[in-house]
Amino acid sequence: MSRKCGIKKAGGESNMKLQKKSRVFIYTMLIIMSLYFLLPFFWMIITAFKTEAEANSYPPTFLPQKWLLSNFFQSWMAQDFNVYLFNSLAVTILHTLGILISCSLTAYGFARFSFRGKNVLFMIMLMTMMIPWDVTMIPQYMEFKIFGWINSLKALIIPGFMGSAYYIFLLRQFMMGIPRDLDEAARLDGANQFVIYSRIFIPIMKPALILVAILNSITVWNDYLGPLIFLQSRNKYTLALGLAAFKGVHETRTIPLMCITVLMIIPPVILFIVTQKHVIEQTSGAIK
Repeated sequence: MSRKCGIKKAGGESNMKLQKKSRVFIYTMLIIMSLYFLLPFFWMIITAFKTEAEANSYPPTFLPQKWLLSNFFQSWMAQDFNVYLFNSLAVTILHTLGILISCSLTAYGFARFSFRGKNVLFMIMLMTMMIPWDVTMIPQYMEFKIFGWINSLKALIIPGFMGSAYYIFLLRQFMMGIPRDLDEAARLDGANQFVIYSRIFIPIMKPALILVAILNSITVWNDYLGPLIFLQSRNKYTLALGLAAFKGVHETRTIPLMCITVLMIIPPVILFIVTQKHVIEQTSGAIK
């Protein structure tokens, strides 16, 4: 009996050692991968405080000799970045609002309504995800030109109210996991479809909606090609276009690029930090 206990004890200790080694290996790899992704951002932030000569020196210096906080103010005032910031905020907020409304309504229809050809229509919608935006760019430009939206923020905002196949699919899959007993109980209480959607589904879908809002906000905030094609006047530029304006024909000013880039990534980082606890909420907790 004591021999068996000794064997079990030895086996347990060996398993604990293997688990400890595996954890050390996993944590080491995670730290290495984290440094791999964080080092460019750290280098960008450090460079933003250097002088232009120090940033372009060879061999490069790691830390600046003098931390110049004024670089951010001078870079921001070099162009109309207050206007660019307002345009970016307006486009991001309104486009995201349109995505949340249109995609949640469409997903609710696919998840809860039964009609002829629903599955075929849903498959056609999913097939549009395989078409790159470069293919539809020219037809979309011609369409917006007919509507008079060229050189207007409407070309960047209104498409958000037309929905997105990816977000519709994401929200529809989330709704499919919600018990239908909630719908039936609401109907017994006299609720119509819009009341069920707004009073029951929207609160339950809060984690999924926040995730959609974060993904879409970051995508729209960093979008460069769309504003480049549809906008022409400088007073309509977004931050992405304003950042590209620092790139001269013969030379590129490093410090202004680094400063504006650092300032540009602050809103998405703050948005993720504030909303991350909602994203990781479990569906069961939300339903409860």
